[in-house]
Amino acid sequence: MTKILKKVEKSTESDSLLGQEYGSLSECVEVAIKDYFKQLEGHHTANLYDMLLAEVEAPMLKATLEHTKGNQCRAAEILGISRGTLRKKLKIYGQ
Repeated sequence: MTKILKKVEKSTESDSLLGQEYGSLSECVEVAIKDYFKQLEGHHTANLYDMLLAEVEAPMLKATLEHTKGNQCRAAEILGISRGTLRKKLKIYGQ
């Protein structure tokens, strides 16, 4: 899943994924998840929800903090969470 999401991260910079144009992040995520299932080739997977949230949440926190130049109060406001929740999540992801 990480490998696929890295493709999505790279593609969002150019708004293109696998040679096709996508207009939203949700479309990119949908394509990434479908590709993930294809790559499983019938193998079993579990905890997709938690894995996907972790893969998306960590770079979202990082990008938001970069945008606010490290201002956690402003980042929490942008994210719609409390500063305490932000700090807890940063600790979870080692940021």
